[in-house]
Amino acid sequence: MKKLFAFASTLLTLAAFIATPALASGFNQYGYNYGARIFNGTALNWCLASGAAKSACENSLGVYANDQLVMKWNAQWDNCNNNGYDNPTYCLGAWDDNEWNGKVSNGSGQNWHYKIIWVGSLAENSPYWQPGGYSVWGNYEVVMDQGTDPNVGPGHMWFAHAVPNGYGAVLAQ
Repeated sequence: MKKLFAFASTLLTLAAFIATPALASGFNQYGYNYGARIFNGTALNWCLASGAAKSACENSLGVYANDQLVMKWNAQWDNCNNNGYDNPTYCLGAWDDNEWNGKVSNGSGQNWHYKIIWVGSLAENSPYWQPGGYSVWGNYEVVMDQGTDPNVGPGHMWFAHAVPNGYGAVLAQ
């Protein structure tokens, strides 16, 4: 279970630092489409896009290297990353969605889905905080963290289920 949390933490950390180059159209060789704000590729492709060597990626990802990863984020996420992480002008409404599928050939067998929103540096004391989530990176909240891991046991697990756990809840306040 400790390994699972360490891995989840790594995945979430990666999402926080999605690079924001000039918006381009179409998918690049790694699986990023910055114009559409989506990544669709393997964990190995995602790691290679960061500039790391293939051997370093394979070593750090291990059994997760072949897993399929789909990340989606909105323009506010880019604005927040580009303008500091605590200014509602740039960050309010920022969200990221990560879907991890290890149920592929030579994959980890795990399947996870994360929803992350910006809440500001007040974390749990923020007016944007949704009860049931957990704080990550100081300015963000994981409002949904759920999935399956055959190495831990059968069935579905929830680590965060904020109410509400949609992306529009913060803007509706």
